[in-house]
Amino acid sequence: MILKFIGRIIAGLLIFILLVGLLGYLYLKHTTLPQTRGQMMLAGLTSSVSIHREANGVVHIIAKNQADLFFAQGVVHAQDRLWQMEYQRRVGAGRLSEIFGKATLDADKFLRTWGFYRTAETAYASLSPAGKATIEAYMNGINAYLATNPPQPLEFKLLGYSPAPWTLADVMVWAKMMSFNLATNRKTELKRYRLLAKGLSQERIAQLMPFDSNKGRFSSNIQKEADKKQTEALLAIASLIPTFADASNNWVLGGSRTTSGMPLLANDVHLGLSLPSTWHLMQLEAPDYNVIGATLPGLPCVVIGHNTQIAWGVTNLEGDVEDLYVLQETDDGSSYVYQNESKPYQIRTEIINVKDEPPVSLKVRETLYGPVISDVVEKIPNAAPLALRWIGHHTKDTTFDAYLALNQASNWTEFKNAMKHYVAPSQNFVYADVKGNIGHLVPGRLPIRKLGHSGLYPMPGNGEWDWQGFIPFEELPQQFNPESDYIITANNKITPPNYPYTLSLEFAQYRAIRIEQLIRSREKHSRADMLTMQQDMLSLLYKDFIPVFKNLQPSSARGRQWRKRLLAWDGILSPDSQEATVFQTWYVGLSSLTQAETGEDYWHRYPRYFLNAMQNGDVACDVLKMTCLEYAAVVLEETLARFPNDIPAWGQLHQATFNHPVLTHTPLAFLSDRKMPFGGDRLTVNVGGYNPNNLRMNHGATYRQVIDLSEIERSRYMHPMGQSGHLLSPQYDDLLPLWQKGEYLPIQTKDYPVTETLVLEPMT
Repeated sequence: MILKFIGRIIAGLLIFILLVGLLGYLYLKHTTLPQTRGQMMLAGLTSSVSIHREANGVVHIIAKNQADLFFAQGVVHAQDRLWQMEYQRRVGAGRLSEIFGKATLDADKFLRTWGFYRTAETAYASLSPAGKATIEAYMNGINAYLATNPPQPLEFKLLGYSPAPWTLADVMVWAKMMSFNLATNRKTELKRYRLLAKGLSQERIAQLMPFDSNKGRFSSNIQKEADKKQTEALLAIASLIPTFADASNNWVLGGSRTTSGMPLLANDVHLGLSLPSTWHLMQLEAPDYNVIGATLPGLPCVVIGHNTQIAWGVTNLEGDVEDLYVLQETDDGSSYVYQNESKPYQIRTEIINVKDEPPVSLKVRETLYGPVISDVVEKIPNAAPLALRWIGHHTKDTTFDAYLALNQASNWTEFKNAMKHYVAPSQNFVYADVKGNIGHLVPGRLPIRKLGHSGLYPMPGNGEWDWQGFIPFEELPQQFNPESDYIITANNKITPPNYPYTLSLEFAQYRAIRIEQLIRSREKHSRADMLTMQQDMLSLLYKDFIPVFKNLQPSSARGRQWRKRLLAWDGILSPDSQEATVFQTWYVGLSSLTQAETGEDYWHRYPRYFLNAMQNGDVACDVLKMTCLEYAAVVLEETLARFPNDIPAWGQLHQATFNHPVLTHTPLAFLSDRKMPFGGDRLTVNVGGYNPNNLRMNHGATYRQVIDLSEIERSRYMHPMGQSGHLLSPQYDDLLPLWQKGEYLPIQTKDYPVTETLVLEPMT
C-alpha cells in the first residue's frame, strides 16, 4: 500500500511538472513568436504589402513600390531574426560588454580599435541617393516593427533588456564585418611575423607555409621575443572575434555542357556554422524588381540568387587587401617616422560601457595607414607598433550600390556596370543569363604593391612600401562565354600565368581540381548532376597520400591491417566510413610534427608541407632522429591506439555543431544547440571544416543553390537550421535534417504554397 501511495505521489508530481512545463512553453511561445497572419498597421508605409510564408518559413514579399518593399524586408528580418541582428550590430559597434560584462571586454577593445562602426558611417555617406533611400527604408521598417512593441525573442528576456531603435550605421556595419571576415591575409601575416620573431628563416617559413613565395621583405629591426609575444597576444585576441569565413565553391556551365542546352549555375557558401543560420531565404517583388535567393539579416536586397533575367553566385577571392606596417616611433612615442619626417599619431577615445563595471576608456592611435592594432594588447617593451591598412577602411565604400544594381541587372553589360560600384570584400562572381551567356568577374579595389612587397610579411611603415594604387576595373579578371564553356572558382588561383598583377599569393586548390574532374567526367550535366556534385566528399588529399601509405612500415599487425584497408579505400569521407576516421585522425596527428617550431599543436592547414616532408624528408623529422615515413608510421600506431576496440564511423566524431552565442552558456543549451553526423573535411567539395582538437565540424555549406536557366522556377536552394531564430518556432531547425541529407528546397517566384499571409498596412 505504501509503495502504491508513493507511486501515486510521484505520478502526480510528474503530471504537475509536465503541466507547468507545457504552460511555460505555451506562455513563452505566445510571448516570443511574431505575428505572421492577419494585418499589421505600421507608420512609414505608403501602401499595403503582402508577406506570404511557406510551411518551411521561406518568405515572399510583394509590394507596390521599392521603398515599401525594403521597408517590409526590414520588418520580416526583424520578425524572424531580431536577436541575431542585435548581436551582429553589437559586434560591429564593439558593444558586447554592455550586455555580457567584462568577459567580452577584450573583444570590444579589438572591435573599437579596428573601427568598423566608424567606417560603416562613412560608407553610408558615400552611397548614391538610391542606395541611401534603400538603407533608410529598411531601417524604418525595423524601427516601425519595434514601435509596435512586438514579442521579444527569448535572448532579450534572459539578458534583461530591450533593443534600441536602429540607426543607418547599424544597417551598414554587418557588411563591414563580413568584409573583415573574408579578408584573411592579416592572420597569415601575423603568423609569419611570429615565426620570424621565433628565429625561423624566411626560407623555412616558405616550407612550412608553402602557399607563399619567398619574395617578402620584413623589418630589419625585429625584436625577436618582444615581437613574438606581441603577435601571439594579437592572434589570441583576434580569436575572440566571431569569425565566419572558410571557403566557398561556385561554377557555371554553358549550354554545350548541359542536357537542356541552357546554363546551370551552382554556388555553395562555406562559412562558420551558426545559430541562427547566416542566411534567410526570401523573394522580393515590386514593379520592375523580382529577385529571389539568400539575404543577410540586417541588410536589404538579395546577396546571392537570381532575378527574372540573370543569376549569380559568389566565392571569396582570397585577395590580399590588408597589410600590416611596422612603425618606427619617435623617442617620446607621440609620433612615427614616415618619409623621414615625424608624423604625430591622431588619437581618438573610445568609451566602452561594461555591465556591472565602470566604463573603460580606450585610446586608439591612428596613422596614415590606419589604426595601430597592436595597442589592443598590453604594451610589451621593445615591441614595434603594428599599423593596419585595410581596403574596408576606404572612406568611399559604395559596395551596397553594387548589390542594389546587381539585383536589377538584366544582362552582362548591366551586371558589369553594377560591379563598378563594388569595393570590398573581394569576391569571384559567376554569372549566367536566360539568353544562354555565362561569365565571371572579380570586382572590388585590389591594391597594387611595389616590387619586393609580396604582402606576406609586415613591412616597414616608413612610406617606402605603400600601395601604388588599385587595379583598374577593366583590367580586373573577367571571362565571358569562354571557349571551355565552363567556369570554376573555389578560392583557387583564377588568373592566367601572364596576368600583370598579383591578387594574392595564398589560394586553395583541391576543391577546384575536384570540381573540374566532375565536370569533365561526362559530356553533359543535368540539374540533378549539379546537386550531386555539391555533395561530393571524395578526398583528393587522401589520394595524394596514397604513395605515403604504400611506403609505410607499421610495427603492429593491426597497423599493417589498417594500412592495407587504407590502400583499398575509395577515399570518400562519408559519415559512416571507418577509413575516413583513421585517415583524418592520422593526418591531424601528423600535423603535430611542427609543434616545436611553430608553437601550434596542429599545423593541419598546410598539407603541401607534409606531403613534401613525407616524400623528401624534413628537418623536423631529423630532430626526432627518424625519417618522416617512420614518423608517419608511429602516428598511425598512435591513431589506432586511440581506438583500442572498434573504430568509430567518421560521423560519430565529425559532427556538424551549431552553437548559440548566448544560450550555449545557459541551462537552455540542450534546447538551443544542435549537432549531427556529417562527412567531408575542409578540402572536399562538400566542405566539413573541423576543429583539430576535437574533430567537431565548425564550418560548412551555409547556403547552397543550383540555378537552372532553362527552367528557372525549378531551381534549388538550401541552408542549415531554419528560417526562424526563435527557439520555439517550428522553423527553428526544420531545415537541418534536409541539409544533412543533401536535400534542397524548390523555391518559386509564383505558384508557391502559402501557409500564412500577413498584410502590412499604412498607419493612417
